[in-house]
Amino acid sequence: MPAKDNRIDARDWSLLAVLSVLWGGSFFFNGAALREVPPLTLVFLRVALGAAILLPLLRAQGIGLPKGMAGWKPFFAIGLFNNVIPFSLIVIGQTFIPSGLASILNATTPLFTVIVMAAASEEELQMRRLAGVALGLLGVIILRGWGIETRPGQGLGILLCLGGALSYGFAALAARRLLKDSPPLGTATFQLIASTIMMAIVAGVMEQPWRLPMPGLTTWLAVLGLAALSTALAYIVFFQILRRSGATNVMLVTLLIPVTAILLGWLVLAEPISMREIAGAIVIGSALLAIDGRAFGLLRRVE
Repeated sequence: MPAKDNRIDARDWSLLAVLSVLWGGSFFFNGAALREVPPLTLVFLRVALGAAILLPLLRAQGIGLPKGMAGWKPFFAIGLFNNVIPFSLIVIGQTFIPSGLASILNATTPLFTVIVMAAASEEELQMRRLAGVALGLLGVIILRGWGIETRPGQGLGILLCLGGALSYGFAALAARRLLKDSPPLGTATFQLIASTIMMAIVAGVMEQPWRLPMPGLTTWLAVLGLAALSTALAYIVFFQILRRSGATNVMLVTLLIPVTAILLGWLVLAEPISMREIAGAIVIGSALLAIDGRAFGLLRRVE
C-alpha cells in the first residue's frame, strides 16, 4: 500500500525512470504508425496486441481470469479511463499537433491527478505537492521549448491531449479504489482485455479497419513496439508503482518522460544537449524533490 507520507522509495524512483522510457516511446511509435493507420484502429491494435503478449505470462503465473460481470466490471472501468479515452484522445490529438507539444500537454497529468484525488478525498491536497507539480510542468516547458507551430485544428489537438491527461487522473482514482488487492500483472492484462473489447466496437464502427490497405513493415514494427514496450511492459511497471507509492506519485512519470527522451537522444544518437534543456531538467529535478518532501526534512534537521 502507498506510504502515508506520500513519499517514494528508491526502488520506485528507479521504476518511474524505466516507465518514463517505456511511455516516452509511445509518442514516437504513434507518430510513425499514424502515417498508415488511422488513430482509433491504432489504439485497438495497441491494446489487443498488448493483451495477447501478457496472456501467456498470466497463465505461467497461475493467475485466473475474473469471474462473471462483477469480476470484470472494475477492469472495464479502468480500461475506459486508462486506455480507451486517453489513448484515443491523445492519438487523435497527435494528428493536429506535433509529438513534442503532445508530450508537454501529457505532463499536466500529475496536476490533474492531484486535484482529482483531493476532490475525491483519497489524498490530502498538500500545497507543497501542488506547487511542485506546477514547477515540474514549467520545467517541461523550458526543456522542450514553447515554439508552437501554427496548424489547422491545433486548438482542438491541445484540448484533446488535455482531455487525455484528465482521464488519466480519473483512472488513477478508479485504480486506487477498485484494484487494491489485484496483482500488477493481472491488472495490466485484464484492463487491456476489457479495452480491446471496447476499442473493437469503437474502431469497427468509426473506421472499419478491415477495409484499410495493409500497412508496411515499418508501421507494423512501430505498432509492435507500442504494444509490447509502451503498453504491456509499461502497465506491469505502472501498477506496481501504483500499489506501492500511490496514484499521484506514479503520474509523476509524465514529468520525467521529456527528460529521458533527451538523455536517450544524447546517449544513443549523440544528439547535443542545450543549456535550455539542462535548465529545464534542473527545474524538473527540483520539482520532484519538492513533491517528495524528504529534502525539506533534511534541511530542517540540519538547521
